[in-house]
Amino acid sequence: MIVRTTAEITGTDRDVAQERWRSKRIVLGGDRVGFSFHETTIEAGTVHEFHYQNHVEAVWLVEGEGTLYDLTNEKTYDLAPGTMYLLNGHERHRVETRTQMRMLCVFNPPVTGQEVHDENGVYPLVAVPDL
Repeated sequence: MIVRTTAEITGTDRDVAQERWRSKRIVLGGDRVGFSFHETTIEAGTVHEFHYQNHVEAVWLVEGEGTLYDLTNEKTYDLAPGTMYLLNGHERHRVETRTQMRMLCVFNPPVTGQEVHDENGVYPLVAVPDL
């Protein structure tokens, strides 16, 4: 059984921040459960493009508002608390925040460390490290 709090992750290598977003990696590939689970916060008034070519990702928005742009098929979706979106076709997408967003994200296969948002080619983070 794995039990963790976000407080114990803060300030460790599982607490990753870049530009105007922060991701707390609650479960990673090294935990050997077949997925990774992150709490991600994105600052208000920002625009971020993402492309997970090698992962399926489910996102559950628990706080904040914004817009999701599917750059693959040019569709637009409003984002608000309680919204879930699933990137099951490796869609290149953009998130624009109106207010600070907090989301819970599940990746399959699991992420093992630092995240990159543009995966054109082999993604080194899918390999489960030797223990």
